[in-house]
Amino acid sequence: MDIKEFVTAKARDARAGARDLLKAGSDRKNVLLVKMADALLEHAGTLMEENAKDVEYARGKGLSKALVDRLTLDEKRIKEMACGLREVAALPDPVGEILHMRQRPNGMQVGRMRVPIGVIGIIYEARPNVTADATALCLKAGNAVVLRGGSEAINSNRAIVGILRDEARKEGLHEGIINFIDIPERQAVMEMLKLEDMIDLIIPRGGEGLIRTVTENSRIPVLKHYKGVCHVFVDRDADLIMAEEICLNAKVQRPGTCNAMETMLVDEPIAEGFLPKVLKSLEDKGVALKGDQRTREIYPGIDEAGKEDYYKEYLDLILNVRVVGGIDEAMEHIATYGSAHTDTIVTMNYEKAMRFLREVDSSAVMVNASTRLNDGGQFGLGAEIGISTDKIHARGPMGLEELTCAKFIVFGSGQLRQ
Repeated sequence: MDIKEFVTAKARDARAGARDLLKAGSDRKNVLLVKMADALLEHAGTLMEENAKDVEYARGKGLSKALVDRLTLDEKRIKEMACGLREVAALPDPVGEILHMRQRPNGMQVGRMRVPIGVIGIIYEARPNVTADATALCLKAGNAVVLRGGSEAINSNRAIVGILRDEARKEGLHEGIINFIDIPERQAVMEMLKLEDMIDLIIPRGGEGLIRTVTENSRIPVLKHYKGVCHVFVDRDADLIMAEEICLNAKVQRPGTCNAMETMLVDEPIAEGFLPKVLKSLEDKGVALKGDQRTREIYPGIDEAGKEDYYKEYLDLILNVRVVGGIDEAMEHIATYGSAHTDTIVTMNYEKAMRFLREVDSSAVMVNASTRLNDGGQFGLGAEIGISTDKIHARGPMGLEELTCAKFIVFGSGQLRQ
């Protein structure tokens, strides 16, 4: 069987699994997820043995310590995967929810029902925990899943999928609800992206390069964000103590995430009083600063921020700082350099706060809150499969509801078209 036939067979199996999963109610899906969690813990030793092969391979290839760390499975991370499965099982099931029922003049009832999307393809890089997390969310929302993890984690992912498929089979469900493309060739991804008649949605999880490659080659709709160039604008009417706390949290709490602040914008009237203290605090936390001319006049000794820097997602302890002439210049900067991910204003001025909410075109726009809060768990979704900056279907953190769509349903009593 060649690569095209191999990938097509996996997708066809998933399509059959998706049809079977439509018959499973919430209780059955929840029982399955809990049993999957138990099985991961029961087979923790096997998982760590298979993972050790991947870690050894990654080190032999000279991959970075950060990537090797993301790749590594230990008892703690396996417990976290199991806990994630149980948490998804405990969430409300969106499938079958009936929305916006209304009666037409002829007595016909028209509404919408939330239903699974069908088959979802997940393309991701070095984190084996994504295999369990993505599977749990897709299954709870009634979708079959086709997984394509990075080649560096192939043994770990194969072992996880084997355990999850065994539990599906034991529960009498079609094993095709979980499929894994377990060959390392890049062509497998390209073939997967052509199967628009079998896979309904692609979700890439990884760096900008991966996401752009998927988007440029896919015949299937793709939900994604390319990068997170997130901003905090400190307005002249801000509570400056609050502003400092928000900026520190947005940058240093976990700088390697897509919702970490990459540029801090400060209103000119407060710049001289605010910048020295907050920039000193950021430097004390290990942040390397880049500033525009006005910032460097106020706080000498830092590097210059060029225009190209404002487009960058550093994912590191590096921060651009710019002094602006008010909310209009701040919003113009965000519109020019931002990535429509997450942007915050710190202000006690209600009118400015509402302008910022209306006029900044990002997946999450915040007032007096850290950009790090743009997260499915923090927003009350329970869990998320990623953050989308698209405007069609889903935008922002994607939880269970975003893994469904709505179809029209009609209750009639013999009505005819006149």
